[in-house]
Amino acid sequence: MASSSSSSSFPPKMKLQQLLLSAAVFFSLLSLIAAESSSQPPYACDSSNTLPFCRTSLSINLRARDLVSRLTLDEKILQLVNTAPAIPRLGIPAYEWWSEALHGVAHVGYGIRLNGTISAATSFPQVILTAASFDANLWYQIGQAIGTEARAVYNAGQAKGMTFWAPNINIFRDPRWGRGQETPGEDPMMSGKYSVAYVRGIQGDSIEGGALGNQLKASACCKHFTAYDLERWEGMTRYVFDAKVTPQDMADTYQPPFESCVVQGKASGIMCSYNRLNGVPTCADHHLLTVTARNQWKFNGYIVSDCDAVSIIHDAQSYAKIPEDAVAAVLAAGMDINCGTYLKNHTKSAVEMKKVPISDIDRALSNLFAIRMRLGLFDGNPTKLPYGQIGPNDVCSKKHQKLALQAAREGIVLLKNDAKLLPLSKWNTHSLAVIGHNADAPIALRGNYAGIPCKTVTPLQGLNSYVKNTVYHKGCNWANCTEASVYQAVEVAKSVDYVVLVMGLDQTQEREDFDRSELVLPGKQEELIAEVAKAAKRPVILVILSGGPVDISSAKYNAKIGSILWAGYPGQAGGTALAEIIFGDHNPGGRLPVTWYPRDFIKVPMTDMRMRADPSSGYPGRTYRFYNGPKVYEFGYGLSYSDHRYEFTSVTGSKLNLRPPTVSQAAMNSDSVRYRLVSELDGKFCESNAVNVTVGVRNQGGMGGKHSVLLFVKPTKPENGSPVKQLVGFKRVEINAGDRSEVEFLVNPCKHVSKANEEGLMVIEEGSHSLVVGDVEHPLDIFV
Repeated sequence: MASSSSSSSFPPKMKLQQLLLSAAVFFSLLSLIAAESSSQPPYACDSSNTLPFCRTSLSINLRARDLVSRLTLDEKILQLVNTAPAIPRLGIPAYEWWSEALHGVAHVGYGIRLNGTISAATSFPQVILTAASFDANLWYQIGQAIGTEARAVYNAGQAKGMTFWAPNINIFRDPRWGRGQETPGEDPMMSGKYSVAYVRGIQGDSIEGGALGNQLKASACCKHFTAYDLERWEGMTRYVFDAKVTPQDMADTYQPPFESCVVQGKASGIMCSYNRLNGVPTCADHHLLTVTARNQWKFNGYIVSDCDAVSIIHDAQSYAKIPEDAVAAVLAAGMDINCGTYLKNHTKSAVEMKKVPISDIDRALSNLFAIRMRLGLFDGNPTKLPYGQIGPNDVCSKKHQKLALQAAREGIVLLKNDAKLLPLSKWNTHSLAVIGHNADAPIALRGNYAGIPCKTVTPLQGLNSYVKNTVYHKGCNWANCTEASVYQAVEVAKSVDYVVLVMGLDQTQEREDFDRSELVLPGKQEELIAEVAKAAKRPVILVILSGGPVDISSAKYNAKIGSILWAGYPGQAGGTALAEIIFGDHNPGGRLPVTWYPRDFIKVPMTDMRMRADPSSGYPGRTYRFYNGPKVYEFGYGLSYSDHRYEFTSVTGSKLNLRPPTVSQAAMNSDSVRYRLVSELDGKFCESNAVNVTVGVRNQGGMGGKHSVLLFVKPTKPENGSPVKQLVGFKRVEINAGDRSEVEFLVNPCKHVSKANEEGLMVIEEGSHSLVVGDVEHPLDIFV
């Protein structure tokens, strides 16, 4: 069925043309060999190759189908895995699908090498800290920078692929999750906004979208699809976990970030996850991959398994009886490529057993080669194409390193500042102690999925640049702090004007395949902090590095701890950013993108995927939208060196009548509350009933800076599974001391005031709501 010499779409060539074609293939092979032995980037379709799949005048889909039609079955099968070999007879180089760029170009996968002309790349803060800026423009700029550096690495001949498996947009559902650090946090709308900004940036689109076309600067991949947020908990692993998720939670929590990533962001890749979803492995879920992603969301790209996620369908989950059944299931579901070797090993036997039709393989390969073509890798010499002039000077550029510093500054969150201890005086701070295992640990600043940074400034180095008389003591042996030099640290603390403790977690405590079992600081960290604070001349400053929330209640309520800063994993410029904030050269404005739960939250099983609280069983719910228990710090919490006052300047329409003349009477739910299905309301009708909200913000302090304004909506009486409140929008504005600024929001009732019912359908319920910003509220009544 597969041909190695001709295409069903094009007529056979004459004998002379066949000779010329053979010569073209020979010269293509020579170019492949040259590319392998030099710094030239690998590509197909040099000027001598006139095969139809090399003709840029044809559509991408036609070219991809032509190429696939020329492959033998054995050649096809070898292309179904992440490490795809060359096809020399067609002049096609090898390709590696697995590259990573979560918060900077990384050498974690097989596609990128940082060991040549380019030996480092800009290391931005871990995503959870960048998210704390609540600044979509910043997220877009970071995506742009990563896309540029990725293309530069490719142009330098140090990349075998341009497909990057980021962003991670799973909801940070449980505070113990080791990979929560990779995500934008716990809010679905915010995670969706992050994904759109990052994807548009890295793929070469405009910030508003719509400028991308078919060409990709680099390819982004929304992962992990879906309901994936557990690594290891009490014997349960991600490889066998069956996530039991209600249609209601799927509709308004787990799926919205992916829908935004695909529909608005136009991501060109999706990664299906390890876990099962309501009994079905996600990579074998036809409804998820084909019905939802491709048909409903119009996804245009490739779908890849997480690494070895196909093998576990048979080997660990026993969903498939034999390996060939697993192969058949994922290809039939709509998956295109296997990270791993399972499809390479078992697809041919699956075909021979008539479990896999060739059409499924051809569909997958057409999707795969279409991506490589959209990346310009089948258009001839890439140095002569768009993005071809991007080079080593574009990596670790001053602009990108400045952006990494900006991201760290804007993400760091001030959690406590009693008696306005911070900022410290640059002139009256004569001696300083910096204590803690994270104070001078460059690797700890990176987080996971990190590359080699251009340069790194640790907190100790940053603070030492302000105070020359700085004394350092490690305090704990490691992040687990099984040993703490309390006496020595106390003696150091007694001898100086001020003390900065840099404590918290690192990748030994939270990471992929490793969830936390506790929410408190590990080992003897709390003891060390308390004793140092007790001995110091003045209240101390505590800096926490972590991806996930930590219960630091003991520090929050300790009068001897004057200030607390959460710095996530702040990247290569983290030490500079922290020092600038501590000494007042930057006014902190970050806000927590996750709820910080108390230590007792570990009693809640990680395996319980329910978002909504269940008072009858004592289940407290999850995230700020549904959790009804005590908090250490709330989602969106963050202080500044200035106080900000809010007011609703104008709201167009405090009473919304959502009764379209052409739609039948509103329905009634079991609690006698009237509602309408969002699907019944025309998009234009929703837009015409949108509410324009203007919020005035005044900086009442003595220091200017950027400030994030968060607008929420909440029902007066949350019931029927309604969120306690939910984020409608956010904007970051710069306001000078004493000045006032106005921020505009557009509240679309169908998007922002709707919720999912138990069937997973989005509905708008009649009732009273409030728009909320800070501690100020404005009524919003809905009639259906």
